[in-house]
Amino acid sequence: MPRPVILGIVGDSAAGKTTISGGLVDILGEEQVTHIGTDDYHKYDREQRKEHNITPLNPECNYMDIIGQHLSLLRDGKPVLKPVYKHADGTFGPPEYISPKAFAVVEGLLGYHTEGLRDSYDVRVYLAPPEDLRRKWKVKRDTSKRGYTEEGVLEDLEKREPDSAQFIRPQERYGDLVIKFMESESGDPDNLDAQVVLRDTLPHPDLSPFLGKGDRGITLIEEGPDPYVRIPGDVKHEHAEEIQESIWEALHFASHLRSERLGEFTVGDEVKRSDSLALVQLLVLYHMVTAKAAVALGGEGARSEDKAAGQSDEDGSEKDA
Repeated sequence: MPRPVILGIVGDSAAGKTTISGGLVDILGEEQVTHIGTDDYHKYDREQRKEHNITPLNPECNYMDIIGQHLSLLRDGKPVLKPVYKHADGTFGPPEYISPKAFAVVEGLLGYHTEGLRDSYDVRVYLAPPEDLRRKWKVKRDTSKRGYTEEGVLEDLEKREPDSAQFIRPQERYGDLVIKFMESESGDPDNLDAQVVLRDTLPHPDLSPFLGKGDRGITLIEEGPDPYVRIPGDVKHEHAEEIQESIWEALHFASHLRSERLGEFTVGDEVKRSDSLALVQLLVLYHMVTAKAAVALGGEGARSEDKAAGQSDEDGSEKDA
């Protein structure tokens, strides 16, 4: 069997990693995807972190070497015995035996911290929502699902900020796709705008025929060092479908993956759908599937090693951050 294709999704706590990854796992099928959260590799449980006065965003609070070892084993098609961290109460459970599958989706805080980790991925996604929105998401999630009080979450955010600045946000430079969901002018929380930086470390689908469709189409914004595509949360459905159809035509060999579930997300018990989320997920899926096709044909994958190396040289990053 060809080696697994590995997707990395990195971002700060409550940046939306599980929303992106969960939708992709649903589309590809759980039987085809090994889904790993690197929070499982924390060294300390919640109480021990308080005793050590350390946050989980600090590499010293995580078994970074074991994460790298397990990614290498999975990439070689070998199983791993993965630790398990339980977010509900901040303790550890029994380890889990993980067998490699066709794809691996690996999400977490520090996935691009070292060159060895970065080299493990076929596709690297970084999530960078505005800080005020991320903090709002974190308060809502941690108070409803992780047993925290709102005051405790806000205190924790302030404690984590130095580590976010030092260890998490610098990883944005290594993303092939940098995705930023943000509130639209309408303020509708169910239809967020998306800004997507598409770096040339991967060959992206041609979106140029669909740019400049007016206020409710997608546009290319050429500001700063990284031009990005803007997808409004209220993008016209027919425009979104036209773009999706073009990408699916490029993925004609994977037509069996077509699904109406792209863009779905849940609010409480209610399932909702967003065209901007669907387009973002399809862009990520495009890279996973094309990398899989390249590997199946005997190649290393879709990544441009020369461009990736050039990016590292240009940004002056060290081999191990």
